[in-house]
Amino acid sequence: MEMVECSLVATLAPRSLPGRVRKALPRPAVLGGRARARLRVRSAGLGREQPPPPQQAAVRASGPDHGGRALGQAAVGLAAAAVVSLTGFSGDVSPLPTPPARAESLTVAFPVSKAREVNRVQRTLVETWGLIRETFVDPTFNHQDWDQKLQQTMVEIFPLKSADAAYSKISGMLSTLGDPFTRIISPTEYQSFRIGSDGNVQGVGVFINKEPSSGRLLVMDCIQGGPADRAGIHEGDELVEIDGKSVSGLDGEAAAQRLRGRVGTTVKVKLLDVFPYLELRSISLASGTDSKRGGSLRQKEVQLSREIINLSPVSTAIISHRSDDGHECKTGYVRLASFSQTAAAEMENAVKRMEDVGVQSYILDLRNNPGGLVKAGLDVAQIWLDGDETLVNTIDRDGNVLPINMIQGHSLTHDPLVVLVNEGSASASEILAGALHDNGRAILVGHRTFGKGKIQSVTELDDGSALFITVAKYLSPALHEIDQVGIQPDIQCSPDILSLPRAPSLRENSEATNLEMDSCIMVAEQALEIEQTKGSAS
Repeated sequence: MEMVECSLVATLAPRSLPGRVRKALPRPAVLGGRARARLRVRSAGLGREQPPPPQQAAVRASGPDHGGRALGQAAVGLAAAAVVSLTGFSGDVSPLPTPPARAESLTVAFPVSKAREVNRVQRTLVETWGLIRETFVDPTFNHQDWDQKLQQTMVEIFPLKSADAAYSKISGMLSTLGDPFTRIISPTEYQSFRIGSDGNVQGVGVFINKEPSSGRLLVMDCIQGGPADRAGIHEGDELVEIDGKSVSGLDGEAAAQRLRGRVGTTVKVKLLDVFPYLELRSISLASGTDSKRGGSLRQKEVQLSREIINLSPVSTAIISHRSDDGHECKTGYVRLASFSQTAAAEMENAVKRMEDVGVQSYILDLRNNPGGLVKAGLDVAQIWLDGDETLVNTIDRDGNVLPINMIQGHSLTHDPLVVLVNEGSASASEILAGALHDNGRAILVGHRTFGKGKIQSVTELDDGSALFITVAKYLSPALHEIDQVGIQPDIQCSPDILSLPRAPSLRENSEATNLEMDSCIMVAEQALEIEQTKGSAS
């Protein structure tokens, strides 16, 4: 039989956030960073007449958490086995002097598949299992024996014939953790993820998000002049199929991955057109009745070409109006669509330009912003805040709370600020909104946010796939829960996305007519007027 020896080393080294942040997240805490795992394999051919070991899966462990616990007995009688030695290092998340890392040594024997592509996935399984074991936020692994889970999954993978089927078993293992954000993606999907975080993507120029209440995938916006925009896709349209396959059960990111692809290729999408529904709803309301959405929408199917999409996350406009005493007042509207690597720099430039033209108050629109790079969210917060304020807190698997503070922050403006949020505001959007609100810098207007307050590591595995692991959670500066709770606004406005006018990507100094029809922006302007009156009175 063939004996394969694998050594997995996962090092969680602290990584400082550049700029003015004094206390930093650990390296895996910044979405897009990589805690690199190395898998070394050595094979040795042994005589085929050698019988299999009597116990095909066993564990020898040393360490504080898993001493002496056995995996049990695997499928007896299989003709091959592999021995895996796993050493994991788990360090303190604090950037202060760190106590010695905890190390554990683990040896597991498991049957090796004769199918080469499945055998490769077996190694990926071991990497995945080991990283989860050392870093997952819930040390009980959703109240299950995680060592036993490795044995069970390995036995299920052994008879399979294809890598796709084997990967689905890894996904099934991860699903038992009860955390939908801890997942594995293919090498191709991971490359698309990395391109998207850089601010450019090969795709069709459409933003999609899942409506929490119904689970429907709705178009949030289209890049002006992009393939989706040219094809007549509108904000509020419901995505039904991609290349003939239903999107039921997919989240926004999974759907976006299907839409992305190599430049020059095409993708066919089926949608439910929102415009006939809006016209019907308008007529029904005028007659004193209302109609349900189902059955009133028109289906449309379009073929879209994939192009290089340059994503500018920041768009702006200036809303001018006259005060009671006849003076012209200018409100700067800044829409932040995502947190890419360029978000903070573009935000800073936009605010400086608006300050130069005499803007007296600001509206920061984070509605339908699903997040992105957490570091970008922290950098944006520092554009609006002064001093040494806490931007966010982290809480690790052991219950340790760590604040992340600015150091000698200096905001670009002290003008009144309103932040708009809704159910589509998630992750970095919630961190930013919480930082501005809890530090008394901004009034929140809109609807409760999505509630995704998880810190994730992103690790590229040996085969080029990537493992996303929830390693900690975020708390707001005032220690309010974010995950599954969300950020509650100070002032409510209509949460119905279909009641809002279409808001295409705005260009600098564009007309703000559409914005003035937006009910939430009208509420925001009223809040700003009250704040400015308070400032004048003092």
